[in-house]
Amino acid sequence: MGRLVPAVTRALDILELFLEGDGALSAPDVTRRLQLPRTTVHELLTTLATRSYLVPVPEQPGHYRLGVRTYQLGSRYAEQLDLAAEGRQVAREVADTCDETVHVAVLEDTDVIYIAKVDSTHAVRMVSAAGRRLPAHCTSVGKMLLASLPEAELEARIAGREFTAMTVNSITDPDALRDALAAIRARGIAVEHQESNPDVSCVAAPVRDSAGHVVAALSISVPMSRWSDERENELAELAAKGAADLSVRLGHRGAW
Repeated sequence: MGRLVPAVTRALDILELFLEGDGALSAPDVTRRLQLPRTTVHELLTTLATRSYLVPVPEQPGHYRLGVRTYQLGSRYAEQLDLAAEGRQVAREVADTCDETVHVAVLEDTDVIYIAKVDSTHAVRMVSAAGRRLPAHCTSVGKMLLASLPEAELEARIAGREFTAMTVNSITDPDALRDALAAIRARGIAVEHQESNPDVSCVAAPVRDSAGHVVAALSISVPMSRWSDERENELAELAAKGAADLSVRLGHRGAW
């Protein structure tokens, strides 16, 4: 475990004071309750207010209350909780239908983080796990999420990157990746053939929120012993249906 940063710890201590009481605190209140120097408290309060984590209370001069930034963080946390919970439920339903392993993942920079996984009843050795991070370019969910980014944002994320391989089939050339993502955008489905696991192929579809933004992807993973072109098409339809069901649960009502 790394060293804790004192200034960050103190700032978080101040924010956590607002979990109790009437919702407004003054600099003397903070100084007294945290036993910090007055100068330090004023600097921290000024910083937090400048970043909109706190806001002055007009009717109580010298007092602060929580700002809009804390609401935004809390709302995003709630959205992620809903996505994970709903994702697990839909993944279970899809897995029950096809008896294959189903994942739901989100994008973070150029990696994916799996927030839900439901295993097949067949023994399948997978590199994925709920909470695990993998390179997006090596997975169907990751390629689906990269393909859903606006072009400028995609380029900002992949320009100048070195793409490591997980198998001999992993895409490591940036231009080849761009071509693959263009094909995914055209089809609306991402396919990965033994790119993260030499014994497994996957299909993935996009999950949208109430505003229509792609916030996750749902995939179905199949051992090569059960893979075929016909099976790919069947599972692509099922992944698309599962992703659509999850999108509806997240409030999406628009066109695909």
